[in-house]
Amino acid sequence: MANFGGHAIPGTFFLFYGLWLVVKHTLQHYWRTRQPKGRPIMPPYFKRMDYFEGGLKIFAAFVGIMVEQFVVDGPHAKLYDTENNSWVKLMNWQHGTMYLFFGISGIALVSSTMSKVVPVGVDRLALSLALFVEGFLFYFHVHSRPPLDAHIHSLLLVAVFGGSASTMVEVFMRDHIVLELLRACLFILQGSWFFQIGFVLYPLSGPQWDLKLHDNIMFITMCFCWHLAVALLLVTCTSSVVWFTVKRFSGKGRDIEIGMRKTSSSTSSQKALLEESDEE
Repeated sequence: MANFGGHAIPGTFFLFYGLWLVVKHTLQHYWRTRQPKGRPIMPPYFKRMDYFEGGLKIFAAFVGIMVEQFVVDGPHAKLYDTENNSWVKLMNWQHGTMYLFFGISGIALVSSTMSKVVPVGVDRLALSLALFVEGFLFYFHVHSRPPLDAHIHSLLLVAVFGGSASTMVEVFMRDHIVLELLRACLFILQGSWFFQIGFVLYPLSGPQWDLKLHDNIMFITMCFCWHLAVALLLVTCTSSVVWFTVKRFSGKGRDIEIGMRKTSSSTSSQKALLEESDEE
């Protein structure tokens, strides 16, 4: 991640993943509110969405690990150099470890969707653990760095550990739309903040940031709050658009169904009248 692209790639993934969660959980919540109580079986297309999400996690984690290991200047699966008595590219190993746990969360999601033998909540537990590992590694990732560099990464931990905590609560409180949208919001916040880290540490144009100036630390802290506000706005707007779109089309579907019933009933009544007239 020692360049802008290294921060933009995970940032893009987390942004799209957060928006995906908003759409998925809004659709699921709309479906639950329209069903009678005691109907726990979800429609097949929701299972397909979970299969897609879990498979994407597994694939992205595998690609991330391979890139971290076998990039040109990567460790190439070598952890310790016995000749020089030194560790080999520990930063790449840490990033690979983060990807590993997100891959495990994908496996847990696919397994829990596929089999009823897997206990309910394992997918959320695995995702919470993946976020915790990410934050845990990042916490020890930035020691001995310039103040602004360390501070901007520490702000990322707010989104990461916050997402881990809210996801852990979901293990015990399933199908809670507020917690689900909060998780999505924190993923979006994490994604946008990865971009912010890239712009600050590796600016594409303009002067370099002074990594020791306290005013820059104050601005970045305020900027993080702006990112949170934008993430909340994105979640609100996206979920509202999905909700009212589904409501509109489902309403049209009901109108068509009612119209078909009326048409069939009127046709049957006309047939009955014709039969009566024939008898007369």
